[in-house]
Order: sequence, then structure tokens, then C-alpha cells
Amino acid sequence: MSKIVVLGGAGAVGSVVSMALARSGKARDVVIADANLDKAEQVAHQSGAGCARSTRFDAMSRESVAQVISGAALVVNCVGPFYKTVRNVLEAVIAARINYVDVCDDVDATLDILGMDGAAREAGVSALIGMGASPGVTNLLARMAAEGMLDETERIDIFHAHGGEPFEGAGVVGHRFHCMSVDIPMFLDGKLEYVKYFEPSGIALRQKFDFPVLGEGIEIYPYPHPEQITLPRYLKVRNVTNKGTVLPQEYYELTRDICALGLASKEPVQVGGGAVVPYDFSVAYILRERERILKETGFGRQRGCCSVVARGTKRGKALEIRFHMASESQGLGEGTGLPAAIGALLMLDGRIKGPGVLPPEACVSPAEFLSKAPAITRLLHEGEGDKRFSGLLVQRIDETGRMTETRL
Repeated sequence: MSKIVVLGGAGAVGSVVSMALARSGKARDVVIADANLDKAEQVAHQSGAGCARSTRFDAMSRESVAQVISGAALVVNCVGPFYKTVRNVLEAVIAARINYVDVCDDVDATLDILGMDGAAREAGVSALIGMGASPGVTNLLARMAAEGMLDETERIDIFHAHGGEPFEGAGVVGHRFHCMSVDIPMFLDGKLEYVKYFEPSGIALRQKFDFPVLGEGIEIYPYPHPEQITLPRYLKVRNVTNKGTVLPQEYYELTRDICALGLASKEPVQVGGGAVVPYDFSVAYILRERERILKETGFGRQRGCCSVVARGTKRGKALEIRFHMASESQGLGEGTGLPAAIGALLMLDGRIKGPGVLPPEACVSPAEFLSKAPAITRLLHEGEGDKRFSGLLVQRIDETGRMTETRL
């Protein structure tokens, strides 16, 4: 059995990874490394596994990262925002020749670390990046549709929405500001193009989508996730888009409007003789208002859905495949953490192709991934009695518009 280090292992996503791996029986030592030692200790205790232990580390310090990963067989990186931290971590991992999994969902950071592929190959390191929900499972479902269910694939559209998580931190809000501020890639008509969230190019891509569990007519917005960059490298497809939102809608609109007003700026403003950083105020205000909005809307327990819609032809006839990963009790943490834990276990079992820096569609078997999902879900919810994950709903819509449904 191996030593596994989960960086950011006490956060919303990392705690899910830490507990699943600690309970899996695959590791002799699961190190829950986090900036918040108290939370890391709580997660280690909550896992109920004797192999779990906690430690403090600083993702921005190369020395701290190197120290905490020393002797590990695998590092799972859950420290966001990735555009700030991932290069530092991956450089340390490659230097130490340790295999690696992350849930990086920042497109600019993904492009950066894809450029480290040569260094990883030379070091013999397998680095599975973006192994969350979107990116992650979305990549695998797109590959499943394009390679096994359609003869030709015209487009792949990825839609996601979630909300009601027990807690959110400043990093999550900062990530949303980042997503609204950077150029957003979309693969349109065989070409990679960039749109801007608040300008006509981005506004034109907004649409409404019906999500199982969440409801009909939910407005979704362009998202700068990496699928639009990586999927066209490995699949023959003419269009790849990614759109999403956060629920309740009032909460997302508050974040959007504050960003549109320029209040995500980190440039200090002089107020009453003192300096105020708009970004700091905005993050604190949004997190405070989130609690009010959740209460006033009666949102209830966390829930989410991530959908992959693949359109093309089968035997010369139009066919649309829709995959829905919907849950009435999972939000961002489990939706992202469970796939990362499965990716880590596949890596430990030698089931990840490598070496190199690789997105999921390049190195993970969709069938092997799906076969592990039920068992890992049960590990996370031992003794709870209810079915926490609604599974994978697959819809097929033929050229006449007739829909058939199956559940995996």
C-alpha cells in the first residue's frame, strides 16, 4: 500500500477526496495537507480511518510543497484557485517524480501546465489533470459518445449548475470573478475562438437549459473551462462549448453584477482616509449575502447537475445523446471530489495511461471510471442509509424527436 498526499485536503472538494481515499483500503498513509490544520484534523478524524493524518502546508511555497509530498506515491491537488497555485505544485511533483491528479478547472492554468508535458514525460510522471466533474467526467462522457455511440460528432455542449453547499470560501468567489474576467474559449465551427463574458460575443451564447433535479429554464452562461481546449485535440468534433451557473440564481446574479461594476478589482481605493480593496469587500459581502439568499429562497439542501449533450449522426441519421449527472444531495464538493478520488484509485491501480500531462479523455477509460463510481460513493456515505447519488441518466433523441431514457 502507498502513501497518498491530498493537498487542500480539508476543503469542500479535498475533504471528499481525503475521506474516500482513507476509507478505500488502498493506502497505508493518507496525508491531509491544508493551510487550515484544525480543519485537516477534523477531516482525518471524520474519515474514521487509522491511516489518515493531518499536516499544515503552504501551496505558494515550493519548499513547503516539496516537504509535504516527500515519499508519496501519489499527490492529489485540490488547492484553488489553480491559476495561482498549480504550476508551483506540479513543478515540485515532477521534480520529485511522483504521479499526480488534480481538479484544475481554470483554462489559462490548464494551458500553462499542458506545456509541462515534456518535463513530465522525461521524469516518467503521469499527471492526470482536470479530473473533477467539469472538467473530468464531462470529458469522459464526451469521449464515450463520440467513440462508442455516434459515427460522426458535430458538437459537444457541456452544461452545469449547482448550489446550496454547506459552506463556500473566498477562493470559490474569487474563482467566479476570474471566470467572468478572462477571455473564454469556445471551439466553434472547427476553430478555437475567444469570447468575453460581458460583451456581445459572450452574451450571445447565454441560453436556458432544463436540468433534471434542478428544474426547467435555468439560465446558463459561458464558462472558461478546459474542455473546449482539450476535447478537440483528442476527438473529431466541430463544436465544443461550456456553460453553467450557480444556484440560487439570485446569488449568481449578485456575483455577476458586482463583477460587472468593477468591484472585483484588487486596486485599493481611498475611502475616508484609508485604503479599501474592492475585491476584499466584495468577497466578504457576497459570502454574507449568500446566507441570506439561501434562507429567503428556501433553497434547502445542496444539489447539482452536470450535463453533456453530444449531437451527430449514427448510420446516417441524426442522433442526440444527453448525459445527466444529477444529485439531490451532492453539490460542488462531492461532484468534483468523487471523480478525483476515482482517478486517484485508477492511478494507484496502474490504469492511467502515461507518462505526461494529460486530460481525462487522453488517459482514462470511461468504462473503468464508471465501474468504480458506485463503490466509491458508498464508501463516502457508509451507514447513512439513503441513496446520495442519483446516478447517470442517459437520454437518446432520434431524428424524429423521440426520446428514450436509461439510467446507469
